Parts: sequence; structure tokens; C-alpha cells
Amino acid sequence: MLKIIVKEGENIDRALKRYKRKFKDVKMLQQLRERKQYVKPSVLRRAEVKKAAYKEQLFKED
Repeated sequence: MLKIIVKEGENIDRALKRYKRKFKDVKMLQQLRERKQYVKPSVLRRAEVKKAAYKEQLFKED
């Protein structure tokens, strides 16, 4: 659970901005999306290999 302590005299917009930044840094939304459905480890591994091959191909073109 994320906690943002609003300091005395601090603008609420500033505190909200800190919350959003912390939320993004923790990658909470990404975790929630991943947990929505189960993906087999073999499928995850296959996707990683495919992504790595794509990146390697991009660098070879340069």
C-alpha cells in the first residue's frame, strides 16, 4: 500500500503528483494487469525469446 504524507502547507496537486510518480515507480499497475490472468511459464519464456530476437534484429540492421 502506498502512503503519501502531505506536509503542512503543501499543495494537494504536488502531493498527488508525488503519489502518481511513486505509483508508476513501484509498477503496481503492471503487476495488477499481469495477475488478471494466468500465463504458463513456457508461454512467458517463449515471449521473452521472441522479444530478444526482435531486439537483436533491430540492432543488426544499424
